[in-house]
Amino acid sequence: MEGPRSTHRQLGPQPAVAGEHPRAVRSFVTRAGRITTAQERALLSLWPSYGIEPAGMLDLDALFGRSAPRSVEIGFGNGENLLALAALHPERDYLGIEVHRPGVGRLLLALAALDLKNVRVICRDTVEVLEQHLPPACLDEVLVLFPDPWPKKRHHKRRLIQGPFVSALTAHLRRGATLHLATDWGPYAEQMLAVLTAEPRLRNLAPQGGFVPRPPGRPQTRFERRAERLGHRVWDLAFTRI
Repeated sequence: MEGPRSTHRQLGPQPAVAGEHPRAVRSFVTRAGRITTAQERALLSLWPSYGIEPAGMLDLDALFGRSAPRSVEIGFGNGENLLALAALHPERDYLGIEVHRPGVGRLLLALAALDLKNVRVICRDTVEVLEQHLPPACLDEVLVLFPDPWPKKRHHKRRLIQGPFVSALTAHLRRGATLHLATDWGPYAEQMLAVLTAEPRLRNLAPQGGFVPRPPGRPQTRFERRAERLGHRVWDLAFTRI
């Protein structure tokens, strides 16, 4: 995800099990950031066209005006990846979830400039969306790209990819749907691999049960280009719902 590393709080309430944490712990910090006049204006004028303010369970066919394969990007940052995919695949519908307003405003401007009709945006906590607004088995693909690694040990409890979250997310995947993750932080990559491998409804698409090559169809975002310049390796994971 681009810009400030933004992710979303974990599920709860949960029992006090090692490696899990209660609902009160959030995996994102809401940063005001610098929002431009154009982005602020987009949040006012373009939100009715692209934004969703869910009040109950969403009817995705009604929201998009059709029945089509559905992808969700969690924490899309400045929207670079989501925008590129939506432009490349007009036959698919894309739902973006992000809590940081500057990135949302930037994406809205870009969507309007390209006149894309296959994207909707929710500016809320992902866990709230999963718990209250997305029906089960409604998604064909979920992308979680470069979530905040929270590198300090005392902050590991804030990491998004942990057992309760993955379990809830899996419930919203259709059979055969794909869950794709990427990170440039090695220890987090190993944790992601362990957590996803432990979910019995998911199967690793890597032949040897590890990481997959970088998907050729994934646009290279600004964050990934920066990681490359710094000499950081990028780890990709792909699992399917069985």
